[in-house]
Amino acid sequence: MKLKIDTISRTCPEAEIFEALLSLDQQNILELGCGDAHLTRLIATTGHNRQITATEVDTIQHNNNLQIKDLPNVSFIFAGSEKIPAEDNSFDCVLMFKSFHHIPIDLMAQALEEIKRVSKQGALVYISEPLFSGEFNEILRLFHNEEQVREAAFSHIKQAVADKLLSLEKEIFFNTPVVFESFADYEQKVMAATHSNHQLSDELYYQVKQKFDQSFERNGGHFVVPIRVDLLKVI
Repeated sequence: MKLKIDTISRTCPEAEIFEALLSLDQQNILELGCGDAHLTRLIATTGHNRQITATEVDTIQHNNNLQIKDLPNVSFIFAGSEKIPAEDNSFDCVLMFKSFHHIPIDLMAQALEEIKRVSKQGALVYISEPLFSGEFNEILRLFHNEEQVREAAFSHIKQAVADKLLSLEKEIFFNTPVVFESFADYEQKVMAATHSNHQLSDELYYQVKQKFDQSFERNGGHFVVPIRVDLLKVI
């Protein structure tokens, strides 16, 4: 298993990756750390007979998700990945979209044990994690350096494979496009994300804005975020 690779040739929305790797129709699906549920909605409204339990630990975002009334095949649950409120052998598939590194490091191993517990034998576990490289992350690191927690996340996934808790089916690297209309758009979507409490001094705020504006002049707000996907199977 590799934390990162030097050259990534494919750029696409993440949906192209997971829909190609997974057969989600007729499945009981667990999504851990669903955020604003934009991928939850995509999965729930495509295909056939997809039942989804979507968890979130951010109180603000979870309460927002509870206001969603047009996804009858989705149950939104307030829960962390280290303590999943589900019976053993409940799910056919587990999804984590860029959320595993948000688990406290000392609870990552427990979360993987929980994923195994609630999954059926042979269930697929799809974990995507952003790589800490590229222009987008050079801006992010100024006020939210996630390099250490992302490395810890990879180490715990790798250890789970070594311990035969899960088996590695595939490891895929791709770039996913992200577009911001302006710095205000970036500030609202990234800096003001409710799952993190960023307290920036005036000086740091200026540094972030300056670096973003420099990038914006070159790319017009179009970034790519490198992603690693570990496709695992419950043994």
